[in-house]
Amino acid sequence: MKLKAKQKILETASKLFHKQGYNATGINQIIEEADVAKSTLYQYYNSKEELAIDYLNTRHQYWFEQLLEFTQKADNKLDKLKLSFDFIIYMNNKENYRGCCFLNMLSEIQDNNIALRTEIIKHKSDLQKYFEIFATENTPDAPQFIYILFEGAMIESKLYRHDRFVEAAKKAAINLIT
Repeated sequence: MKLKAKQKILETASKLFHKQGYNATGINQIIEEADVAKSTLYQYYNSKEELAIDYLNTRHQYWFEQLLEFTQKADNKLDKLKLSFDFIIYMNNKENYRGCCFLNMLSEIQDNNIALRTEIIKHKSDLQKYFEIFATENTPDAPQFIYILFEGAMIESKLYRHDRFVEAAKKAAINLIT
């Protein structure tokens, strides 16, 4: 029963953080929508920040599982690169152009919030590592450029609620490695 309550709290907080943002989501709203007692929430999380860290860790795992599943059908590096950018389009459609929850969180927190910044950096570092397979002798810096194109495509597609920037970034990334 206890694990179920924690899961309910995390799922509710995740939905709210992703939909309305970290700062706009209060503990009382999470408690009310999760239908748990305040003491239950504090049994699992000492603070909203601690809950946000769990949210980011859970989201990190989910996002990478989805990315790897989405790109697993690629037969070669070029197809994997194309599918990686198509994954942004897939997530945009699935999540109504909510953008990257890590960058969304980053834009809301204070610079001195080391705990949340650390979780965001972990996610972005893993994404950079993911793109390392695209380094070649001729383009050793390709992974960094592809990462920047990928991040920019996510931001612009959220802003304009359109995938044209994803397609443009994908084309540029393909040109980098071909």
